[in-house]
Amino acid sequence: MLPDCSHAKFARPIENTFGGGCELVDKRKLEDVSRHIGEAVLDPQQWSTLMEDICKAVGATGAAMLQSDIRTEDIPRTASVAEFFDKGYFQNNLHVGDVRAKRGVPLLLTRTNVVTDADLFRSETEMLRDPLYAALGEWGLKWFAAVGFRAGPALWGLTIQRPPQQGMFDGDEVAILSQLSSRLTEAATLSTAVGRTAIASLTNALDLMERPALAIDRRGGLLGINNKAETYLGRELVVRGGRLSLTDKDANTELIRRTDQLRLMSDLQAARLSPVVINRTSRRPLVLQLLPVPPAARSPFLGARAILVLKDLERSATFSQELIVKLFNLTPAQARLGIRVANGASLEEAAAELGVALETARNHLKAIFAKTDTHRQGELIALLNKIAK
Repeated sequence: MLPDCSHAKFARPIENTFGGGCELVDKRKLEDVSRHIGEAVLDPQQWSTLMEDICKAVGATGAAMLQSDIRTEDIPRTASVAEFFDKGYFQNNLHVGDVRAKRGVPLLLTRTNVVTDADLFRSETEMLRDPLYAALGEWGLKWFAAVGFRAGPALWGLTIQRPPQQGMFDGDEVAILSQLSSRLTEAATLSTAVGRTAIASLTNALDLMERPALAIDRRGGLLGINNKAETYLGRELVVRGGRLSLTDKDANTELIRRTDQLRLMSDLQAARLSPVVINRTSRRPLVLQLLPVPPAARSPFLGARAILVLKDLERSATFSQELIVKLFNLTPAQARLGIRVANGASLEEAAAELGVALETARNHLKAIFAKTDTHRQGELIALLNKIAK
């Protein structure tokens, strides 16, 4: 049975081996949305609104943007399909063998700006046997069109999803959608460039303040590094395959965990992430603080997730003993011990410097942990360095 097309602006059944459909694209609305795509260059949060407007113009349920070779949970998408991507697509690992990507990406790379279900399968029966389409049915989704575009060298697809009753995208609709490709490429490429400039401006400003700083993307890839931070490369910081890693294995595990957390965090949540302490064998530790990226760098195409600022405890930080006593209700003796630990001294070294027995120092440290709600020296170092001068 063909879907009811009485509500469509132009109604024409599709004549192929798939189920019938009707032309639902409102060309004027789509052209109007296309004119506003540039607004997302300086404000990446506009992408979700733009995708919603595109869906309204083409009779679709929702949309998402996916990179051809990298698919992570933090993809831009409309609220209407967010649950499918969270609980269906990624949770069930459908992104690993996505037939739309396997068959559609080569087409977008070689000969077309838009692919639909008809480009990927010989019949609707074959299509519905695929695991992805079985999952789509559970969420009331079925037909799709992907508009290919570039963000620099990377290929992306704006995937637009329709429910069964709306029918698949026909040839005339595909021709109209294809006009979005160049506008999306222009905006995405410019957005990436603006994001890189914003990151460079911030890391360079930190360089002038003699603060080592780096920028990383959602996968831990290095996006930028200032001159001060470069002095730590090859020692505490290592770049392999474009990705940042730390020579301290425990700290590297913590960095990976923080990066994973940042994918789905708001800027406010990101600002509350605790620093990572990088221990060194012959010198005092480094403290790695994670800061949110500038608004213009939050483009989905650049993938920037954090600015990492290093504090080298070899250059002893200055603490106010009086402030630490007041903040955490420590005794002066506990505060003195805490300050030495925060500056990278071992418990044995701190005890010797203060002229107290090691057992006394241990008891002080236990009390400090309890009062500061920390459990390890690394956590204490990170906490106290937040209030260092």
